Amino acid sequence: MSTPTPNLSNVSVATKANVYFDGKCVSHSLVLADGTKKSVGVILPSTLTFNTGAPEIMEGTAGSCEYQLAGSNEWLRAGAGEKFSVPGNSSFQIRVTGEPYSYICHFG
Repeated sequence: MSTPTPNLSNVSVATKANVYFDGKCVSHSLVLADGTKKSVGVILPSTLTFNTGAPEIMEGTAGSCEYQLAGSNEWLRAGAGEKFSVPGNSSFQIRVTGEPYSYICHFG
C-alpha cells in the first residue's frame, strides 16, 4: 500500500458535480495542465455498477471498497493508497459497506 495522492496541482475543475445513483456517488471532473483528465469523488455505502469507455485506474484516498471486474466472480478489496485498474469498454461493480470511499479516477 502506498500513500494516497494528497493533492493535484494546476487543474481546471468543473464546478458542477457529477451525481450518480441518486447521490450515492458524487464526483467532479478535472483537467490537468497537460490535458490529462481525472475525476475526484466519493461513494457512499452501496453496491453500484459502472460502465467504462476508456481504461480507468481507481485510486483510493480514504475509506475502502470491494470491487469486482466484469467477467470475474471474485470481490477484491482496495483502500486508501491502493489502486485498481478497469479495462476500457467494460464494467465493474463496487461495494462500500463502511465509511465513504473517496477516490481519484485516472482516465487513460
